[in-house]
Amino acid sequence: MQHTINLWPLLGVAVIVLGFALRAHPVLVVLAAFFVTGIAAAMPMEHLLASLGTAFIKTRNLPIILLLPIAAIGLLERHGLKEHAQASIARIKSATTGRLLIVYLAIRELAAAFGLTSIGGHPNMVRPLIAPMAEGAAEVRYPNLSIEMRYRIRAMSAATDNVGLFFGEDVFVAFGAIVLMQTILRGEGLEVDPLHMALWGIPTAISAFIIHSWRLYRLDKHIARSAA
Repeated sequence: MQHTINLWPLLGVAVIVLGFALRAHPVLVVLAAFFVTGIAAAMPMEHLLASLGTAFIKTRNLPIILLLPIAAIGLLERHGLKEHAQASIARIKSATTGRLLIVYLAIRELAAAFGLTSIGGHPNMVRPLIAPMAEGAAEVRYPNLSIEMRYRIRAMSAATDNVGLFFGEDVFVAFGAIVLMQTILRGEGLEVDPLHMALWGIPTAISAFIIHSWRLYRLDKHIARSAA
């Protein structure tokens, strides 16, 4: 017996992509995607509003949780955290921007694979530590580093964190996306073991590490050509 899968709710993904491409307000984009997905799935309007209210109640303390670490990091930066990070990496003669970011990529991906997704992140790791250290490693070798190259290094630092987290957490068996996929497949009559889905994420994570490491290796070459 075949089951018909309704793919119309996936329009919500298209709404998110289009909204971010147009640089619309993130809250409005998420709300629009929420209603498009619910309407496409033929959910009654009262259920939609009830789900939205429940999600709001569950996450209303989230801004406090996010703002407290940012305040602590801002205090550390005021007392010279970035300068100390740059000075520390300058003492390592063999350190380059690419090598530093490759090491961080490995740590970030392995930590996410074990469910430690809080180790890292843009506001609490990349901005105050990783980006200044990567920039400092390049500045030791090439003191005449251009502004454009500094921004490129910062962007690659943020991208390294994204790649490590995104592909590393897919290996963690209790990751929310894996549980969500199992729930959807079970609703369609397909019983899949979450452990098998997590194991199939390992080749993808290894491939992502190799590809992004090659990009970071090329970043060192690009920095050298730019400084020359």
